[in-house]
Amino acid sequence: MSTKFFSIHILSRAVLYATLLIGAVFFLAPLYVMVVTSLKDADEIRQNSLVSLPGGVNLDAWRLAWDSACTGAQCSGLEPFFWNSVWMTIPAVLISTTWGALNGYVLSLWKFRGSETLFAFLLFGVFMPFQVVLLPMSQVLGWLGLSSSIMGLILVHLLAGLPSTSLFFRNYYAAVPKDLLNAARMDGAGFWMIFFRIIVPMSTPIVMVTLIWQFTQIWNDFLFGVAFSGADSKPITVGLNNLANTTSSVKAYNVDMAAALIAGLPTMLVYVVAGRYFVRGLTAGAVKG
Repeated sequence: MSTKFFSIHILSRAVLYATLLIGAVFFLAPLYVMVVTSLKDADEIRQNSLVSLPGGVNLDAWRLAWDSACTGAQCSGLEPFFWNSVWMTIPAVLISTTWGALNGYVLSLWKFRGSETLFAFLLFGVFMPFQVVLLPMSQVLGWLGLSSSIMGLILVHLLAGLPSTSLFFRNYYAAVPKDLLNAARMDGAGFWMIFFRIIVPMSTPIVMVTLIWQFTQIWNDFLFGVAFSGADSKPITVGLNNLANTTSSVKAYNVDMAAALIAGLPTMLVYVVAGRYFVRGLTAGAVKG
């Protein structure tokens, strides 16, 4: 009986690992093709198969994609678009996360009359298609004098991400024991002291989840970038699209692949460095209920 059970256990583990391996190969195959193609020159791409390894490490395509490739009429590569995304993403992520933490704190632990209604409206924003807000948002940016600017894009992403960040923090803080807050109030702690001394130190898991979520959403956004940016404020997703659609006599697939990797590298690095915190944060939120 024990031998049969052991055999079934080994078989089930083998099937599980085989399934995971097939899934990993399936999802990593496009990344492999992109990497090896970006390291080839034009002759290697024409002469060899799609999955063949390059004869050597050739970074010319990466250099062209970064500072020389044409993105329409401009031939300065993805560098200006990359830095536009950096200046847009970092403040938008930090401010939206902080703002969401305060909203979640108030809506879960300092409830007031109408707080549930306000939360319902915020929740509605999570499911509202972004295409709906393009016209009114463009009018608001025009009134504020922020059209076609990085500051305008930051504001758009703050407002677009606020429902999600508020939802994350509100659900996380809802499980904080009320006795803990009552004890702090009995000791004379107020709104801000409770937030900074008690709530913030226990918020590391959900803060990491929100930071990674917001960074991914904002960095990879194309809709707002193409709709609200100007000539000097286009994010990297728009630059990548322009580069891929710029016509030339010979299609430089190696440059296109290098450009795509440059555009996706920050989010990949974020998940490699902080991915375990993202999983821990999701697990902590699930355990807290």
